[in-house]
Amino acid sequence: MRIGVVTFPGSLDDVDASRAVGLAGAEAVPLWHGDHDLRGVDAVVLPGGFSYGDYLRCGAISRFSPVMTEVVAAAGRGMPVLGICNGFQVLCESHLLPGALIRNDHQRFICRDQRLRIENNFTPWTTGYAQDVEITVVLKNGEGSYVADGRTLDRLEGEGRVVARYVEVNPNGSLRDIAAISNERGNVVGLMPHPEHAVEDLTGPCTDGLGFFTSVLAAALV
Repeated sequence: MRIGVVTFPGSLDDVDASRAVGLAGAEAVPLWHGDHDLRGVDAVVLPGGFSYGDYLRCGAISRFSPVMTEVVAAAGRGMPVLGICNGFQVLCESHLLPGALIRNDHQRFICRDQRLRIENNFTPWTTGYAQDVEITVVLKNGEGSYVADGRTLDRLEGEGRVVARYVEVNPNGSLRDIAAISNERGNVVGLMPHPEHAVEDLTGPCTDGLGFFTSVLAAALV
């Protein structure tokens, strides 16, 4: 399986995401923000960082990158797409996911190991997890508070589209403790924490995050 990892100007975690893809057993394919071609990949990861310096709004400029035209079209055809941190922000700005990510409620950047509960294990990115399992991954953001109007939040809850939720502590003020959501079809997932930083015992708190990358491989074989 070939998984594209997009690099925007200001991306920081594209190399980490590519390494996680490789550890999961897939081939990581580098994609540049100016590309008009997804190079035949089977899935796409939008990594974390500070694309375009987070000017205007986080992800607001990246949504106009040529590669995002291709990603939006591919997502509409059912291709699995995972947006991590800044990638989640890009997905919201591109209207592939509802809501927005705003400044943390305590107005400070946060970096910590974070507990999550996987509440939807039917997406291509979470099939390898048991329902309601709790995992630990790395969280690092300054604008990671997920917000949406009440009707949208109720719809996400009612349709089972809350993919992961913060447990023990809400680190950034995200409404209803939401850490990850999906689109209606389930192929597009936005996740604020960083699973790619929890794939090796040597460098991460654990390997709990690897399941996001092995899940999409398993889903492709079904």
